[in-house]
Amino acid sequence: MYLKNEFEMKHLGKIKYCIGLQIELFQSWILLHQSNYTEKILKRFSMDKVNLLSTSIIVRSLNVEKNLFRPREDNQEVLGSEVSYLSAIWALMYLANYTRPEIEFATNLLARFSSSPTWKHWNSIKHVFHYLRGTTNFGLFYSRGSKQEMIGYADAGYLSDLHKARFQTGYVFTCGGTAISWCSQK
Repeated sequence: MYLKNEFEMKHLGKIKYCIGLQIELFQSWILLHQSNYTEKILKRFSMDKVNLLSTSIIVRSLNVEKNLFRPREDNQEVLGSEVSYLSAIWALMYLANYTRPEIEFATNLLARFSSSPTWKHWNSIKHVFHYLRGTTNFGLFYSRGSKQEMIGYADAGYLSDLHKARFQTGYVFTCGGTAISWCSQK
């Protein structure tokens, strides 16, 4: 939308929502979050009244046989259409890409099984939903301050996919202690 003059800008007021993001503007800080969207997806997947968890992912094992995040085996049943696995992955990706970098790795890991998910993969998605239930109001907090230095972190985990001998890499850039760009990929 194009604003013709300063009069129109004054009467529109402060922005509160933009492409699903909730924006809270204050004198010296900005909070970006998606608590309404998080509540909406939790309700959609009947996870709005579940127990809270403090971690976003189940601990992985380096033992190939015990690792929950392994490809489907011949004796395992693929989820049917009654379970919206892809829909849940897309909902999590939307959160992870905009305001929830802490679920990026878990979402990326679970998205790998989209072509043939099993019940153990669906239970892992539910684990992430349990985490989101307890952290609904989390977001990105940007403040004005004298020390706004930009810092970047990167890491690569070789053989993080024990089944295909692939590695996982990721990065996060922060400004003033808050993430401004992040990625996790195989």
